[in-house]
Amino acid sequence: MEFHLLSADESLPMDLLLEADPSEILVRAYCDSGWCMIGKQDGVLIGVYVLLALSETVVEIKNLAVSESFRDRGYGRQLLEHALAQAAQRGFRFVEIGTGNSSLGQLTLYQKCGFRLQAIDPDFFRRNYPEPIFENGIECRDMIRLRYMVNG
Repeated sequence: MEFHLLSADESLPMDLLLEADPSEILVRAYCDSGWCMIGKQDGVLIGVYVLLALSETVVEIKNLAVSESFRDRGYGRQLLEHALAQAAQRGFRFVEIGTGNSSLGQLTLYQKCGFRLQAIDPDFFRRNYPEPIFENGIECRDMIRLRYMVNG
């Protein structure tokens, strides 16, 4: 997969970003402040992630999504590993990521890639989204925060 930083004159892959975060308002806000990285193969969009600096030492992966027809083939891991390499290259010490309590596949992937559970924000999704979100037959209520130590 080839990666490139989305430039200001390129359109956001909003449909794909909204698969990972259903709030267009939130997506646009963090894309405006962060780095949106696109992953393509043979000119076809495979995935996207967005990094947002929280401090001089901490960056957060605000969004990570793989196009539906390319899921379950290891592309999510490639995007995540590229994000971690970008964080290291930009001098960050920690990478944080949040996901819903119902996002079982994502929780598994993040831990396999070295992320550790950091915190739980109870009822985050109920507070921040107007409609209930269900995934894997579970209501997505709580934000699970994970952290990765760069070069650790």
